[in-house]
Amino acid sequence: MSKAAIHFFREEISFTLKHKTIIRNWLRDTISAEGYVLEELNFIFCSDEYLLGINQQYLDHDTYTDVITFDNSEAAKTIVGDIFISIDRIKENAREFKHDFLNELCRVMVHGTLHLLGYPDKGKAAKKIMTEKEDFYLAKLDI
Repeated sequence: MSKAAIHFFREEISFTLKHKTIIRNWLRDTISAEGYVLEELNFIFCSDEYLLGINQQYLDHDTYTDVITFDNSEAAKTIVGDIFISIDRIKENAREFKHDFLNELCRVMVHGTLHLLGYPDKGKAAKKIMTEKEDFYLAKLDI
């Protein structure tokens, strides 16, 4: 197999991710630090409406969200996945929480990646661990 791949796509929006190489390396390091092997990871940046459609079709949820993660791996400790991210939600969350857009985007990118690494976020204790992991890995990102 060729070098582990992290790809960036867009659907229904005009968006270009800055610092792709730095972000790719950071995500690879995160996956490796958790003891997983990266095979393929796709980030699909999209609109609110596009992600709502995915939420309705695949998860039977009729709500807007910032991220949906699909784990397509077939082997334990291996990452093959698709992470859909609403750029509309990221912009709104960045404003609401008074975060820089890129910081908020990277938080959501690592959040989706952490799901693939086995971290849930349902319930108070799980949310606390997820946030701690996000903060830990965000501190390692130097953009």
